[in-house]
Amino acid sequence: MPDRILVVNAGSSSLKLSVVGAPDAAGDGMTLDSPEDIGAAIRDFRQRSGSIDAAGVRVVHGGDLFRESVLMTPDVLERLCTVSDLAPLHNPPAIAALRALVDAGSDVPVIACFDTAFHASLPPAAATYAIPQQWRHDWPLHRFGFHGLSHAYAARRASQLLGREGDAGLRLVTCHLGAGASLAAVVGGISCDTTMGFTPLDGLVMATRPGALDPGVILWLCRHTNMTPSAIESALEHDSGLVALAGSTDMRKVLARAADGDERCVLARDVYVHRLCGLIAAMVATMEGVDGIVFTGGVGEGSAEIRRRVCARMGYLGVAIDAIANDSWSGRDGTIASTRSAMSVLVVTAREDLEIAREVLAVLARGSA
Repeated sequence: MPDRILVVNAGSSSLKLSVVGAPDAAGDGMTLDSPEDIGAAIRDFRQRSGSIDAAGVRVVHGGDLFRESVLMTPDVLERLCTVSDLAPLHNPPAIAALRALVDAGSDVPVIACFDTAFHASLPPAAATYAIPQQWRHDWPLHRFGFHGLSHAYAARRASQLLGREGDAGLRLVTCHLGAGASLAAVVGGISCDTTMGFTPLDGLVMATRPGALDPGVILWLCRHTNMTPSAIESALEHDSGLVALAGSTDMRKVLARAADGDERCVLARDVYVHRLCGLIAAMVATMEGVDGIVFTGGVGEGSAEIRRRVCARMGYLGVAIDAIANDSWSGRDGTIASTRSAMSVLVVTAREDLEIAREVLAVLARGSA
């Protein structure tokens, strides 16, 4: 089994590269904004980082073809290209990374790890859209869910911190709050509901995406304006969410300006928290109760104010946090719940790299069994 795993996280506008040593020690790492040549960036990083035994690449959307991580071959890579249109901003960079690694022609196994795979366990009641049956039969129109690698890691890490690893009854709401944001209802490590749907546009308010939106808005724009589908898509992907409400994608700036009385930022903060609290409650309802809420991601980890406001609004569920623990959290995974809280509240550092490495090990173990 590999000792050094190259982890590639290719976003729509950035490239994160790291080497993870078995079982979970992070090695060298780097982040590039808007790399012009993903293949060249990976080759340069590999030369600097030394030998690797395997590689894992995060792929946002696997469609219905890929419901678990898979070993890459030229044939599998071509099949993956057929679902690229399901995530036109995110899948192409990942495919470019996979192609660069596969075409390198070495004996290093390359594993594609899908953000949608963790949510492949969604029951029909949670995954099915109430749309014409013919649509559902002819096209892959259902809820896929995203951020699965982050949700899987956050749930596993929380179960460790709570001393409940392997507990099939442990009910957690994992809150991945970053530039992209989503929730998952996780029971015994298995996703049973989530807030994103067919695409990563659904659910929570995000940095540049609106979250849940009445489809009638899109229909109205199509009928009454000259906007093309591409223009509407671009606006929903890049010009909505916090940047539309507050003029900034940086939650720290939004909260600071709100504290100074900026009306746009006050509204943005309140809309963000309103949607977040409502959908946490929806996840709790799916599980018919909850044992813990887990915050992760840039905002989930970095904003004590968002955690405080959310938990105060969820007080009717018995949620209560320790103000000192919340305000002083500085990167060490752990609880911020007060002693009077009816449930656990935890903050966990997002480590998609470790989850990808874990998936690489699992795929290789299956292949050698």
